Amino acid sequence: MNAVARAPEDLVRALTAAGIGDERLLEAVRTTPRAEFVPTGQVADAYRDVPVPIGQGQVTTQPSLSAMMIEGLALCGCEHVLEVGTGLGFQTALLARLAADVVSIETRPEIARQARANLSRQGVGNVELRVGDGSGGVPDLAPYDAILVSAAFTEVPAPLVAQVRQGGRLVQPIGPGGHEEVVCFERTASGLARLRVLTLAYFVRLQGRYGFPMDDADLHG
Repeated sequence: MNAVARAPEDLVRALTAAGIGDERLLEAVRTTPRAEFVPTGQVADAYRDVPVPIGQGQVTTQPSLSAMMIEGLALCGCEHVLEVGTGLGFQTALLARLAADVVSIETRPEIARQARANLSRQGVGNVELRVGDGSGGVPDLAPYDAILVSAAFTEVPAPLVAQVRQGGRLVQPIGPGGHEEVVCFERTASGLARLRVLTLAYFVRLQGRYGFPMDDADLHG
């Protein structure tokens, strides 16, 4: 099939082949046009299971990887979710269709601006988008039933541990950036309990006060 002629169903088939079995998640992918969440020059790849560049040295998370992480949260529709790393908003839109509401924080203002426009065009209204240091979470809207972190650090930052409610889940790539285990945790009375490794992956580094050092040029460039 020609790449330009691909459709959301192609992406659904790719996710199913990758082992995604959550029917609500697959339906969210089916009804959320990824082509509306990628740069114009990348539309031909929107329904392929590949990451695409979005500017400022960033790329989207590969759809099957994003789906594995979302599936690990075991959302039922009533959750208050924190997403660290908005990107251009496709994963945010999926979370918004699977949970009650989403708080998403993005470090780069220009990327956040594009994500806000993308979400608005698709009528996704149950998202609060913040610009700031995602490594510190969004404490004023905590606690969260689930947290999804789309960048890698060697441990879960303490503020994020504090912001997930007891019994809630957190999914994060654990590693130095570029070679990670994507781990699903559950918050217990004594802290985070590691449930399982969802997959191995390559992620950009989580930068910020509670992550890797961030240069001002990275933030505004």
